[in-house]
Amino acid sequence: MDDLTPGPAPESPEIQPPTERIEPHPAPWVTPQPAPPVQTSSGPEGRRSAISTGVVAFIAAVLGAVAVTGLLAMLGLFNETPPEPVAAEDSTTVTTLVERVITEIVAGDATMSVAEAVAVKVVPSVVTVEVGDLEEDVLTLTGSGSGVILDDGYIITNDHVIEGATVSRVVLQDGRTYDAEIVGADDYTDLAVLKVDVEGLTPIEFGSTEDLAIGQTAIAVGNPLGQEGGASLTEGVISALSRMVQFGGESVLYGMLQTDAPITSGSSGGALVDASGDLIGITSAIGVGRGGAEGIGYAIPIELVRRVTSEIIETGTVHHTFLGIYGQDYVKTADDGALTPGGAEIAELWEDGSPAGDAGFKPGDVIVDVDGTPIRTMEDLVVTLRLYRVGDEIEVTVMRGDEPVTADVTLVERPEDPAPIVDEGSSGDG
Repeated sequence: MDDLTPGPAPESPEIQPPTERIEPHPAPWVTPQPAPPVQTSSGPEGRRSAISTGVVAFIAAVLGAVAVTGLLAMLGLFNETPPEPVAAEDSTTVTTLVERVITEIVAGDATMSVAEAVAVKVVPSVVTVEVGDLEEDVLTLTGSGSGVILDDGYIITNDHVIEGATVSRVVLQDGRTYDAEIVGADDYTDLAVLKVDVEGLTPIEFGSTEDLAIGQTAIAVGNPLGQEGGASLTEGVISALSRMVQFGGESVLYGMLQTDAPITSGSSGGALVDASGDLIGITSAIGVGRGGAEGIGYAIPIELVRRVTSEIIETGTVHHTFLGIYGQDYVKTADDGALTPGGAEIAELWEDGSPAGDAGFKPGDVIVDVDGTPIRTMEDLVVTLRLYRVGDEIEVTVMRGDEPVTADVTLVERPEDPAPIVDEGSSGDG
């Protein structure tokens, strides 16, 4: 199997020029670590019973209708008042199904698939982002990406989509084109916010990754290749959670969602949504091996998107937090001899007066919890800290030998370029 280490330079997945080839965004991808196996369980085998042919056909029809129409109701595509439930005949199971059918089947096309229903809800909220340069009143477009509409005319996209551009504009699904102001951008998280003075846009609905699981439906909506006619949609699943993706030299994205929903050039900045059509991530990168694109896409999780874009809208910039440590993964040995991740070990304090040092933490302490969030690796620590703002006070628990030590820490702003001290294993600053 090809790994994702540097090979022949792939075509950039981020920006697709509308009329001419542009210099691709550097994208040496790292090999994602395999996801842990998903535990499954099965319940006791159900008891068989003799049912007449007519009842079997009735139940099969009811079950099929419930599966489709329950989805449509969840997406808000039904708005009529349902009729009163009708009592069924002598089977408790049949009664339950009949009540669900009568309650939920009230309108709409019962043949609509998940992807079709999501398209109705999401496609109007996705735009094409065009970028370029304006010289002597002549606009030269240099590339395009995708964007997702928020309230009040704000639009999320990727930092690498608008990077270096002096002019940007957005094209709505119906073809209307508007000049867009670049409100702000953040290269650490590869997020940016644009603004258009237009009323009546359709904002996306935010979801959550809190209960997201491997195998759940994931649908990507963007405009690959910057084609005329607006957004396109691809369907897949959540392939893995909390991936680390390295691109452009030392640029690293943490906690990324991995999906097999096809993401191609020009899709960067588009929407990754769940089966309800709610935004769970902003598509940002694809995996590339020696043989080219590997069918692996990555999206920035919605919790980080919400935190970063809200600060950009409020202040025009983003201030990232810093605990004041250099750390590395701590690996412990289980009773059966297995090596397991056990936290983020403090290798060195950043400098005298760092927040961690002021809280009494020392090199050798292992961070295992931040405000109730378990920390198993340095990546966990970085992902968690990026969800807070400068000045926030957090409760941090470390293991000092076999004893837990807990203290409150006030986060400061991350230095522009804190040089890492530890080079071995999975290490970094936090």
